[in-house]
Formats: sequence, C-alpha cells, structure tokens
Amino acid sequence: MKKIVFNLLALFILAPAALMAQPLISVAELVKIQKNPDLVIVSAGTDAEYSKAHITNAVHLAYTSFDQIGDIKGLLIPDADMAKIVGEQGISNNSTVVVYDEFDGRYAGRIYFLLKYLGAKNVRVLDGGLEAWKKDRKPITRNPTVVKKATFNASPNKAWMASMAEAETAAGKANVVLIDTRSPEEFNGTKDSKGHIKGAINIEYKQLLNADGTMKPAAELEKVYTAKGVTKDKEIILYCSTGVRTGLHFIALVETLGYGKVKVYDGGYNEFVAKNPGGIAK
Repeated sequence: MKKIVFNLLALFILAPAALMAQPLISVAELVKIQKNPDLVIVSAGTDAEYSKAHITNAVHLAYTSFDQIGDIKGLLIPDADMAKIVGEQGISNNSTVVVYDEFDGRYAGRIYFLLKYLGAKNVRVLDGGLEAWKKDRKPITRNPTVVKKATFNASPNKAWMASMAEAETAAGKANVVLIDTRSPEEFNGTKDSKGHIKGAINIEYKQLLNADGTMKPAAELEKVYTAKGVTKDKEIILYCSTGVRTGLHFIALVETLGYGKVKVYDGGYNEFVAKNPGGIAK
C-alpha cells in the first residue's frame, strides 16, 4: 500500500515537469494557459501572412529573422544578435513560448529549434498551427501586437550544430546518418538543386505529418526513421537548404522519440554547394 501511495505521489510531483517537456501543444491546451502572464505566442510565418491574420496577441518572429544578408541564403547571424531579436519580441528566459505558423509547421519548427538552441527552456509548437486554431473558431486578428521588450540571455547549445566538415565526412562513417529533409525532387536534383550531399539519405519533413498538418504519433514517427536505418545508437545530422525544414525532424527525434545524438548542419545545401560543389551527388 505504501509503495502505491509513493508511486502516485511521485507521479503527481513529476507530472507538471513531464507536461512542460512535451514539444507540442493542442489548441485546447493553449486556450487554458492564455491568461498566463509569462506566455508569449509567436507567429513564425511570413510578414504577409502575419498582416493578413494571426492569433490574437501573437508577436511576429519570422522564420527568416535570424538570416544573414549575403550570397548564401539562410546562414545565421551571431548568437548574441539572435538573442537581442528574441528579447525585442518580448521573450525572456522565463517566458512560456508557443510557436505556430500558417503553413505546414516547417517555419514553427525552425523558430522552435533556434529558441531551444539559444537556451529557451519552455518552448512548444502549436500542433496543426493556425489552421487548427481557426478550425476551432478561436480569435484571430489583423492588428499587430504591441510588444513589451524583454531581455533574453543566450546560452547556446553548440553541441546541436554540425559543421560543414562533419556533413562532408558523414558518408564514410557507419555510425553517422546524414538526413536530407528536402523533397525527393530536390534530393534527386530534378528541382531547384543539383542534388544532395554525398552519403545522405532522404526523409522529407512532410513524412512526419498527418494530412491535417499535425505531427504523427511517436510509434508512426519511429517507423519512418527505422525504415531508413535511423536508430538511436547512431549520430544523426539533419540538413535542408537553409535549416528551415530540419526543425520538425529535431522535434520528432529529440523531443518525441528521445534520440540523444542529433545535430543540425544549419548551413545546409546552400552553403555546401557554394563551397564544395564536388561533394554533391544525384
């Protein structure tokens, strides 16, 4: 009897922490915490879509907010500059952040990953995005949110970032899997690219999603990866063109399935083909 009581007590104590660790949040769950003074809802889509309609009181942190200006599209600005932008949108280290987009989750996944990389502790993605919110007839607006700026102190997790050299040498290592998260057409070089980094396998980010844009359950996600030989004992390096489409994979692998050796090659195809075109295959 004492053992049962102890287990129930432990479950009660640990439940809030376990809940906060979940990467996804439903519309119903978000509605319940809307009055939380520490809550910041973040629209990660384009400027045009934010102006058209967004969740009431959501701030706008576009998925391109951290991109450098230069010849190679999608490279990141310095961590300190990213942290400043995060704070300017009212996000502090203590904020509860819920990210969404107006598309299929790829932009929300991007901002989710970068916030977590910078050291944000409590970040979640609205499962199904704006479409799920509108389907449940929750309030939206065209009016921009007045933002109260905050201070965000970055503590970046460098272990989550892979270098171009790591992506290049992955092909020769049996214990490393390099995953190209772009479309099969991009991977094969038949659309918008010359192919893929040598040694990569292709698992398009859309394979992680249901038809309504919500994330597949853990058991189905596991099948997606194991079918391609992606297992927990291997180091995994994710890339796409600019890093945007790796975010949902990071959520699925690290947060949902508990894979412990996952990195993002954020320079992606764009950087690789510009600096090492000989390392591209079809």
